Amino acid sequence: MNRKYALSVAALVAVGAVVLSACGEKAAPVSTEVTATDEYSVDKEQSDVSFFAGTAKANNAAEGTGDWAKGDDGTVNSARAESSRKWVQLRAGKAGALDPVVVNGSGLTLYRFDKDSAAPSKSVCAGDCAKTWPPVTVAKGSKVFVAGVPKSAVGFVTRDDGSTQVTIGGWPVYRFAKDTKAGDTKGQGVGGTWFGVTPTGAKAGTPTTTAPPTTAPSGQKATSVVLFDEPRFSEDGAAEGTAGSGCKNLARPGNASSLSALGSLKLWSEKDCKGKSLVVTGDVPDLAALGFDNLATSVFFG
Repeated sequence: MNRKYALSVAALVAVGAVVLSACGEKAAPVSTEVTATDEYSVDKEQSDVSFFAGTAKANNAAEGTGDWAKGDDGTVNSARAESSRKWVQLRAGKAGALDPVVVNGSGLTLYRFDKDSAAPSKSVCAGDCAKTWPPVTVAKGSKVFVAGVPKSAVGFVTRDDGSTQVTIGGWPVYRFAKDTKAGDTKGQGVGGTWFGVTPTGAKAGTPTTTAPPTTAPSGQKATSVVLFDEPRFSEDGAAEGTAGSGCKNLARPGNASSLSALGSLKLWSEKDCKGKSLVVTGDVPDLAALGFDNLATSVFFG
């Protein structure tokens, strides 16, 4: 599918993507949709950064901001630097042979560096290295959109220059300057130390890579959900969302193939929470695997 969509951020409304240094390298019509999002604060150090379930598009992020404030070569010019720090997206996706791998809001692959450390988190990539491998950073008041990446796996570390870098599974994460379009993985395996990062912080494309967990903290109930028409939280199709408590009928029933939520909820195949049901906890990348593809018609929160 290739339907464009626009979704609101905080309320339920209707609305219709260098030279290498010594860092390691050797040689259709718009449909009517609704959404609402859950906002979560992270730990004390980053209490001014908020988490949102779903992708940046599904949360109606402003054009030209965050991961979209970068030029065609993936870099940020000085005029757009402030806008680029408004948000980052961490989505479990596929890029080249890497599956799963975390991509940003422009679909660019995110990487980890073996010379860094995860316990404690520490980045040693600075100077020219950071020009080739731009760190994924956030500023005060930033938003972090997560889809298929457990919120519990996301953290932050202070870099030597004082900026705050995003971590996954404790590993600081970066882009690669030579990746210029969605799906590029030119940084994979560079110098035997750079690898795409999985939703849990492991190296993408290695035998130890595992699918991201879809569970949330025990007992946590979702108060909102974003449902995607395509599997794996794909942004190629439309999406919608709903929020609140109790039973909610979907505006576009029978379309969901994946969903993003921060907690547990119950899907129903008929209006008013009747018919076939399925309890899910956290993100579900493929509802077909659970026998509920294109069935969700209503949702129960609580």
